[in-house]
Amino acid sequence: MFQSIQGLAPITNPLNSVLIEKELVNIDQKFDQLVSLAEGLPRTEVIENGKNYWRGICRSLIFRFPDDLEILKLERRSLVNRSKGIIQIRSAARLGQSDLGVNLRRVEYLFNQLENL
Repeated sequence: MFQSIQGLAPITNPLNSVLIEKELVNIDQKFDQLVSLAEGLPRTEVIENGKNYWRGICRSLIFRFPDDLEILKLERRSLVNRSKGIIQIRSAARLGQSDLGVNLRRVEYLFNQLENL
């Protein structure tokens, strides 16, 4: 997947993909927690695991359709709060014009689980 200095690649089809970003405190810890949650998703294969970037492929239960899942930590450290930053999560179907909301639910699930930790 494409990753620019500004962040993850933009969404080209909002019917089968989603990109959500959140500003968080304790950015390093939150990134590690999100990666752990993503790696725990069923039928997920880790493709890349770096200091600020994680990428995996999530497959559907029945037909094993592949969806790309990416997590990017953008450090926006200020002099006031050095632990604050932005995390982007992008989830996109490789096939089809619509995913019936699967990718949005996946990203919302990850952020919701993060809040419960």
